[in-house]
Amino acid sequence: MSNSSSITQFLLLAFADTRELQLLHFWLFLGIYLAALLGNGLIITAIACDHHLHTPMYFFLLNLSILDLGSISTTLPKAMASSLWDTRDISYPGCAAQVFLSAFLVGAEFSHHHGLRPLHCHLQTPALRDPPG
Repeated sequence: MSNSSSITQFLLLAFADTRELQLLHFWLFLGIYLAALLGNGLIITAIACDHHLHTPMYFFLLNLSILDLGSISTTLPKAMASSLWDTRDISYPGCAAQVFLSAFLVGAEFSHHHGLRPLHCHLQTPALRDPPG
């Protein structure tokens, strides 16, 4: 007979032990989450609906808005649900999905910011800003 065990869930640390502070945490993060959803949703809608905004700058702004929506939607809903229902566990696949998505989205946002820096510096040269003629 072999002794084996498997991990099925992880325990999370709560922000607060009292129920009132857990509900305050829920409502505070719900407000932040809804503000981020509304702001990014408005940016995406404005860029998608207005054909004058179909330029490279707004294309990159659209991508950043989508990445921001993905980043905030990866961990915040689970944290809010844990505070609201006073649960302190997350399944192993759920944890793995959060870690993978967080790493992917942060990496994509990092490469988006730092990958565009040479392009931004190139476009800031005086010859490109004020072409002769």
